[in-house]
Amino acid sequence: MSDQAATAVSRASGLSKHVTGPAGRLTILAGLELAIHAGEAVAILGASGSGKSTLLGLLAGLDDPSAGEVWLCGQRVDQLDEDGRAALRAGRVGFVFQNFQLLPTLTARENVLLPLELTGTPDADRRADAALERVGLSTRMGHYPRQLSGGEQQRVAIARAYAPHPAVLFADEPTGNLDQTTGEHIIDLLLEQRHSSGAALVLVTHDPRLAERCDRRLQMRDGRLEPLQ
Repeated sequence: MSDQAATAVSRASGLSKHVTGPAGRLTILAGLELAIHAGEAVAILGASGSGKSTLLGLLAGLDDPSAGEVWLCGQRVDQLDEDGRAALRAGRVGFVFQNFQLLPTLTARENVLLPLELTGTPDADRRADAALERVGLSTRMGHYPRQLSGGEQQRVAIARAYAPHPAVLFADEPTGNLDQTTGEHIIDLLLEQRHSSGAALVLVTHDPRLAERCDRRLQMRDGRLEPLQ
């Protein structure tokens, strides 16, 4: 293993994923290689159904590969059981999704506070308040998701993802449900948070304009990743 691969916060080697359907076996990922380092913003582009979200799920240990190795923060993810994967993700991995995935019965502050309390973070209250302040929602902490706009809900999701100070954040089409202007503001915010926290950002998107804002762009094609210039 090279020194560069060894220091990656997220790494995949020989990663393959196959599923079986009515038409037989379908290959989604085929021998994929990837290494992502601290503070790096990497965009993964590709057509719908090309395997981008599948890759994110495998990198985060939310799904099992058919073959290959997945490493997260120096630990082999694909050899851990569900409890081991959850323990590894706790505090080290953040997620931002297209549909926000906020709990509707919790306020903005409570949504951010929940993962901190679940991991026993001693200064959870301070971290939650600071995270919401950083995304410009200090005056909206007591509002429920239904009382917030789409852009505000995604800002809560970003605050929730970064509050535990993760090593890597996976964002799956984070602007997919937002208009162009709001989406650009969300990308600004994600990149600002990445820069200030030092966490790696892995951004799945179909929008090349958003991808251009990242340090590195990769195209998913035929189950493999190809660099884009």
